[in-house]
Amino acid sequence: MLHTKYKDFKIILASQSPRRQQLLKELGLDFEILILPDIEENYPENLKSHEIALFLAEHKASHYKHIVDEKTIVITADTIVWQDDEVLGKPVDFDDAVKILSKLSGNSHKVITGMCLMAKEKVKTFFSETEVFFKTLSKDEIKYYVENYRPYDKAGAYGIQEWIGFVGIEKINGPYFNVVGLPVQKLYTELMNFI
Repeated sequence: MLHTKYKDFKIILASQSPRRQQLLKELGLDFEILILPDIEENYPENLKSHEIALFLAEHKASHYKHIVDEKTIVITADTIVWQDDEVLGKPVDFDDAVKILSKLSGNSHKVITGMCLMAKEKVKTFFSETEVFFKTLSKDEIKYYVENYRPYDKAGAYGIQEWIGFVGIEKINGPYFNVVGLPVQKLYTELMNFI
């Protein structure tokens, strides 16, 4: 399948997320991991929702343009949590993580992953969206999670595949793996049609 289709290509995943790396590996694709340091994740203020995730994914890809040749494809992704017309990013510290999770508690939010596939002559962007519903979490549950799981590298201050996902998430509408960090089904479909 993908492995055969891309056997003569060099695939680069530009992400330090171990979750994304593992999920892409599960598709059976051979790839390299390459990270450029310190890419600013700023975006124009007029962008909303999926526009932000798409902009950031393409912005990341643009930093790898110089290494792309006819047989190289770069994959970038950016996941945001969107609630009440606001991005809930990665928490800066313990208090920020508690504050973010308190906003998610008893509410729904959207997890949106923007993706970019970049080849020498072609760029394709797409996104996946999942609505996530949290039960009302107690302060003790929130503090326990942040203290023990330290979700400082995660948009929205949580990982669905961790303790808080088991005890706090009542339901989701949309792809589960998108919330983990990589919409693998959509990525597979887009890669099958990319070349």
